[in-house]
Amino acid sequence: QVQLIESGGGLVQAGGSLRLSCAASGRTFSSMGWFRQAPGKEREFVARIRWSDLKTYYADSSVKGRFTISGDNTKNTMYLQMNSLKPEDTAVYYCAGSIGVAPEYEYWGQGTQVTVSS
Repeated sequence: QVQLIESGGGLVQAGGSLRLSCAASGRTFSSMGWFRQAPGKEREFVARIRWSDLKTYYADSSVKGRFTISGDNTKNTMYLQMNSLKPEDTAVYYCAGSIGVAPEYEYWGQGTQVTVSS
């Protein structure tokens, strides 16, 4: 059974930091990514890491420079370090795993809530 389990969410004041973790089990992935969904909005891409060369990709300037994706592919674990958090970062954060070279994200976690207070 494939599982992706997120942890590390919570309530933080604006300007604070959180570190999310995602532990995958049941299979390995070629890449893993973070997505988020704010209330009333569609789920959006945040960041991705490709295990073959640890190359990282980020969404637009809304998170680049503040968020850092990392991981350990030997442990099938991924992280998202979030700094300088803003109220608009409030969302449910999901991790996802992609099997093939093209990131299609066939597997998803249940999500972890991140709330940033102003």
